[in-house]
Amino acid sequence: MTSNMIRYCIAHCLTGIFLLFCVSCGMPPETESVQGSRNGISDNEIVIGSSLALGGHAGYLGTQMIQGALSYLSDINQQGGVHGRHIRLVAMDDGYNPAQCLYNTQQLILEEKVFALFCYVGTPTTVRIIPLINEAGIPLVGMFTGAQRLRQPPNPFLINIRASYYQETQAAVDLIVKQKGLTRVAVFYQYDEYGLDGLRGTEIALKQYDLVPVAKGSYIRGTLDVEAGLAQIIQSNAQAVVMIGTYDSCARFIQRARRQHFTPLFHNVSFVGSKELARRLGPDGEGVIVTQVVPPPSIDPSKEDLPGVQEYIRLLNQYYPDTRPSFVGLEGYINAKILVEGLERAGRNLTRPSFIQAIKSVNDFDLGIKNRLSFGPKDNQGLDQVYFTVIRNENLVLLP
Repeated sequence: MTSNMIRYCIAHCLTGIFLLFCVSCGMPPETESVQGSRNGISDNEIVIGSSLALGGHAGYLGTQMIQGALSYLSDINQQGGVHGRHIRLVAMDDGYNPAQCLYNTQQLILEEKVFALFCYVGTPTTVRIIPLINEAGIPLVGMFTGAQRLRQPPNPFLINIRASYYQETQAAVDLIVKQKGLTRVAVFYQYDEYGLDGLRGTEIALKQYDLVPVAKGSYIRGTLDVEAGLAQIIQSNAQAVVMIGTYDSCARFIQRARRQHFTPLFHNVSFVGSKELARRLGPDGEGVIVTQVVPPPSIDPSKEDLPGVQEYIRLLNQYYPDTRPSFVGLEGYINAKILVEGLERAGRNLTRPSFIQAIKSVNDFDLGIKNRLSFGPKDNQGLDQVYFTVIRNENLVLLP
């Protein structure tokens, strides 16, 4: 392991700023079987790898995602694992940097010899490693990105769980144009694969109403340079702004807009990290809409039909008592649940092809979130539901 790696034990649930951490799950040292020595499978362990942002401007997303996933994996390990094997997760910080993500993934495959990849965060980072995934023939399960390039054409090694950005932007445009009657729609986006994917989705959705964006403003990933894009959009007199960015840049855009008395309807897609966005905006967040791909992560006595949400909150409180439930964390929990389901179905004689086949067999699966998950022969995305939330009094409220 590299010098900046530290051992991260689930039982102790350490928190803080991570440059690199490895989840050992409190298990005994690995004793590799001859058959599984090269693909992360030993007699008592399955090694999974992840590269994601754990620090920097997107660190909230990666930390929430991994803690949600580890809450479930920790519980599975406490119960004895899957077919007698515990799951060990090796996670590396890529800082939402595509080049670092590529390097980390090479390390995970060649040095750590992981069985599968899991819970990657971001479009530019994940897209960068597609050639490596194809070459290695290694599955990647549960990406925190809705990019179309990870969905079409279908790639057998990419297991998408969440709804796509095209679905989110379609739902957003329907709400803005059809329900609210607004026709002057601008787009503010991160100038990379992620932002351009959301821009394309918005343009496709607007075209159905014979509309085009009245303005397009962008910013460079990893910066807060939103002023030029904001100026373009203000000049357009847009009635609504679809935003495809991260929480820090989008929060700055909205705050600067309000200071200039520019108050259109603001809409963000799920990748923004809505809890952190609301926290950073404070009172300026009032009325901001965010599409989500999972239901709200809160216990509501009237929502007893969502046992998956209740289990996520219970396990998060058990393993990460200082962390508040979030949409991103719930998504990580769901990713882990599908990972484990695939391992269970593949059986004790686990191989990468048998695991992929097992995941593809999941149909009408009850996650405890009301909407069931299904894959198909040419469908590598399990969920399609899009939810609307709005910031009210600095909290996220589900729109009916």
